[in-house]
Amino acid sequence: MKNNEPVSTGKLDTQLDKLTRQQLKELEQREKTRGQKFLDLIIVLLPIVCGCVAMAEYHYVPNNSPNANPMTYMGFLILLVCLYIAYMVFATVKNGMGDKTVWEKIRYKAPLFAVLFLLLAAYDYLTLKTGILTQPFVPCMNYIINIAWTDRAYIVECTLHTLRLLFLGYFIGVGLGLVTGITCGYSERARYWINPLIKFLGPIPTSTWIPIIMVVVSSLFHGAVFVIALGSWFAVTVASMSGIQNVDKDYFEAAKTLGASERQLVFKVAIPHAMPNILAGCTQAMSSACTAIMVAEMMGVKAGLGWYMNWAKSWASYDKMFAALFVICFIFTAVTKILDMIKKRALRWQNGAVK
Repeated sequence: MKNNEPVSTGKLDTQLDKLTRQQLKELEQREKTRGQKFLDLIIVLLPIVCGCVAMAEYHYVPNNSPNANPMTYMGFLILLVCLYIAYMVFATVKNGMGDKTVWEKIRYKAPLFAVLFLLLAAYDYLTLKTGILTQPFVPCMNYIINIAWTDRAYIVECTLHTLRLLFLGYFIGVGLGLVTGITCGYSERARYWINPLIKFLGPIPTSTWIPIIMVVVSSLFHGAVFVIALGSWFAVTVASMSGIQNVDKDYFEAAKTLGASERQLVFKVAIPHAMPNILAGCTQAMSSACTAIMVAEMMGVKAGLGWYMNWAKSWASYDKMFAALFVICFIFTAVTKILDMIKKRALRWQNGAVK
């Protein structure tokens, strides 16, 4: 087709139907100037500069306290910088091939990565270099990494126990919450009987159940599962019930007109339209479960990261406490990220082709 030939409306509509939101966004954006592209490059390179600053601070500033195995933390910083460089090279290659998505992501996250390196440098300066944050009560990063590696077998064992307890309670709570929420959201009669129970049990803090559980249950493990499941159940129940109640009634009327059964109304109309609320409730349930598991493990369970932190505190091993804390943060961040990926995958129609 020549440049001066008009594009037919039907063909243009067909082309637009195949565009994703990302592609349409790229079409709408103006071409960046040379100065803007140079600024983007500087921002993307900033984490590497800040990583070098963190390494220089650790290497050249004198220590205020003894520091055994000093190269461990240096190796950790070098590893982080190398991983970022690999990510940047990958984004550059993809950008050269015409896929700007990865480059835009690294451009967006680069300031956060840069600040992370600066925070690591500041933490090292306040602990190891100056002692403003008194050691060993607030150990430096090198202490934490060394003790985590030395005690890695025990930390891995406690991590596996925590994950087992977390997912067992979470999936029980989510399963029961889906049944309760969908039933109450669709059936007014069920909502009449169950809603008062939800309002009564839901607002009770997790820690309130601990004295009752320690008296009633024969196994503290089962009691911990109950505490985690209860918090997850409430979050999913409320979100599912709210989502189904907010489904437009016209959808049900249209489905009934087409001869849909009650089962089809629930599984083909109510649940799909309430899916954003349901998945948001599952994410909130994981947040509740992560909070509850720490309370549950500290109440007497004989393994897990929460128990490990209590045990380390009783022996004044504050470096072990901080190591377990960082492992907990990493695990919960990873689990939340996985849930977000599942949510985006399940709701990909929201970011799909533009119609």
